[in-house]
Amino acid sequence: MCTLEKRGRVLILTLTGSGEHRLGPGLISSLRSALATARSDPTVAALVTAGEGRFFSNGLDLAWAKNSSEGISTLVRLVKPLIADLISLPMPTVAAVTGHAAAAGMMLAVAHDYVYMRGDRGVLYMSELDIGLPFPDYFMDLMQAKITDPRTLRDVTLRAKKITGTEAKERGIVDKVCQSASETVAEAIKMAEELAGRNWDKGVYASIRLSVYPKLCKSLEIPQESDEAVRKHFASRL
Repeated sequence: MCTLEKRGRVLILTLTGSGEHRLGPGLISSLRSALATARSDPTVAALVTAGEGRFFSNGLDLAWAKNSSEGISTLVRLVKPLIADLISLPMPTVAAVTGHAAAAGMMLAVAHDYVYMRGDRGVLYMSELDIGLPFPDYFMDLMQAKITDPRTLRDVTLRAKKITGTEAKERGIVDKVCQSASETVAEAIKMAEELAGRNWDKGVYASIRLSVYPKLCKSLEIPQESDEAVRKHFASRL
């Protein structure tokens, strides 16, 4: 379902195969296990996430939900800690969006600190309006945190607009557009290597990221760092 490759201090997480990389229990578990590996390895200083084939991720596994007694609410519940894992990961993260990223797949992409996207193929698309599903609260909080232009947020949520890489760059959703999938991954790795080379304190990096998105962290139920913990960070530098 996914693989890990280490290049120096960068860990590359790849959703493997030619399928749609829909987020069902198996893939979610595999992704969370990979992120736990990144978190626990002291030699890893940055993460890149990419997808093989036409899709980065085409959202929740609706076929699984339809055929399961647990239904779609279970998938919504399972994706929540996956997004929380990314938002709290103590290192820079870069998404290499190498194909379509829809609904929960788009949420997976924008939960990274940086988003690189191929320009020759693929769209960002929140499909909930088209298929008749409301947004989970944490989806909306993530979009509000990452899509700061109100007209773009309107188009994504209330128009279900499919946004190409070039337009996503113009609207401030992605950081860089590349000509192909391979170039997107290569450029994302290059960026991750640059960030890893800064040798930032991991705990401080995570603490600052959490402070940037307080509403999102509350929605994701990520514990906020206490004043005492912040004071200890300062004290350790004196």
